[in-house]
Amino acid sequence: MIAPLDAHLEKVLGQRVDFLIAKDYQDNVDMLADGRANAAYTGAVSYLEALERGVKVEPIAAPIDKFTHRPWYRACMIVAANSSIKTLADLKGKRVGFVSPSSTSGYLMPLAALKQLGIDPKRDFAQLIFGGTHVKTEALLEEGKVDAIATNIPSYHKRQTLGKLSAKNSRVLWESAPVPHSPFLVSTNLSPELLEKLKEAFLTVPSDLQDIVGTEAQGYTLVVASDYEPIQQLRIQLNLAAKGSK
Repeated sequence: MIAPLDAHLEKVLGQRVDFLIAKDYQDNVDMLADGRANAAYTGAVSYLEALERGVKVEPIAAPIDKFTHRPWYRACMIVAANSSIKTLADLKGKRVGFVSPSSTSGYLMPLAALKQLGIDPKRDFAQLIFGGTHVKTEALLEEGKVDAIATNIPSYHKRQTLGKLSAKNSRVLWESAPVPHSPFLVSTNLSPELLEKLKEAFLTVPSDLQDIVGTEAQGYTLVVASDYEPIQQLRIQLNLAAKGSK
């Protein structure tokens, strides 16, 4: 999945590009913070966490979702097709899998919906499990280790194409409002010339090039910091942002 994007970036930029694989959301932010990486493809929450740690980065591009035809997607919660769970309120006393505290769709968005109903996952669930990635979290439901999972519609569709979760053995319990797609972040220390070339590279990505975070995309579009302000405001409301954040 990485090789085609790597080749495209190197062709447009006219220089070598090295990809590093983060082991989890936190490691992605750590790479930016300690200087191992000067760009990153990560989730909206991870971007905001990086800013809170003083990392000088800005979002420049995000994928255009194949299903929404916009640079946004929807978070969701999935249950088994034959589950007795019909609403979010029915999750009380159940085993629920989330992706990571740093995941936008795999934690932040469903958490906000649950909190609106007065449900506290730490208090009201029989078991709260973090899978670490969307793939591992979806596997928890397939293996019967949880009664419901938080993920997103693109990842759920992707899982179905792999012959895993399907309309026969699973169903969508809840969908969120639109969520801005994972941004490609760059260090503000990069030269203006390189920044413009990077933007050109993403805007000219071939339509058949597979997105490396699994999104079924139809190209990329430019984004700016204000596109992710609604996510930051939600984090503040849920007391998940660093103290003093605006």
